[in-house]
Amino acid sequence: MAGTDNTVADDDALYVLTAVLLTPAQFPSVLGDDYPAACAALGLEPYADGYGLVLGQDGDGARWTVAVDDVSLVAVAIASWDCGMEYDLSPDDRSVVCALPGWPLAVAVAAPGVAAPHDPAPDPEADGEDISPLTPPDTNEWGPAQRRLGADAIAMQWAAWREQIDDETAFVPAGSGGSADGSAADAGSDEAAGSGAGADTGSGTEAGARTDAAGATGGAPDTGAASGADDAAGTETDPGADDATSGARSPEDGATSGTHPGVRRALAEARAYVDAPPPPGRVRSSFASGDARTIRADGPGWSMVARTDDIAFLLLDEVPGEILPVGRGTELPGLLKALDGLAVRPS
Repeated sequence: MAGTDNTVADDDALYVLTAVLLTPAQFPSVLGDDYPAACAALGLEPYADGYGLVLGQDGDGARWTVAVDDVSLVAVAIASWDCGMEYDLSPDDRSVVCALPGWPLAVAVAAPGVAAPHDPAPDPEADGEDISPLTPPDTNEWGPAQRRLGADAIAMQWAAWREQIDDETAFVPAGSGGSADGSAADAGSDEAAGSGAGADTGSGTEAGARTDAAGATGGAPDTGAASGADDAAGTETDPGADDATSGARSPEDGATSGTHPGVRRALAEARAYVDAPPPPGRVRSSFASGDARTIRADGPGWSMVARTDDIAFLLLDEVPGEILPVGRGTELPGLLKALDGLAVRPS
């Protein structure tokens, strides 16, 4: 297991379990819709170079999240772990920006030889002004953090979700229905835009794919960082990524169709980003197969994951656990190309 020489609490060394990047192009979506919001959730300044977040336990087993400014070192460690290689992540004391109690993400492993992971005891000298320990979101509930995690899970398992949408529906010819204003209906058809109408009964549209809140939020953070521990190689930060696929319901024929108004609103707000660029990280672009790019965008109450050569999926706060596909149509390709042009990309 990798271990740092950093003093975290009572001069205890930190036993590193995993690490993630916190940069404009790559940050744990659970922390916020964009990079400045994610930094604010941890009390950090949104510096352009970003941070590395090192998650581990001290000698007493307490959870700690250490922010360091040596982003390259953390990136090399994550890349090595993802390749199944050992890497001793030991940031220099001078690179430590702050140490925060708790973990903002669910970690599936623990350091051997110390107590089970737990929150640090309050500092008796803090006079009640201790920082509340960071905690991962409750996946049994539905809210902005769970919605963003669900979108991350779809991005990670695009093929599994895309298989549920047939090409005849996803690539409806122009003029088959809908409006010309670039709304969800014009992006393919009412059916291709999905519907939240059947959420309570378990029904979905012909083009729709539905999961409950627990299944939709099981995705791992964007980094996909694996633990540095020898006994945890390949273990992702959030162990529930597979739930996003296993909890999904297959589309059902003959269900009520119609465009949810939240879909139209989300697409309109996404289009507005083109004229008024949002904060860094609100729109991100990453590699996909071929020449395509994967687009991740977030806004007030909505999250989008799409491929520039294919369709999009939307998640809404107002429709818990529902995955709403948006057919390609005539407007979506241009929107995705424009978003890709303004998106932050990994360096």
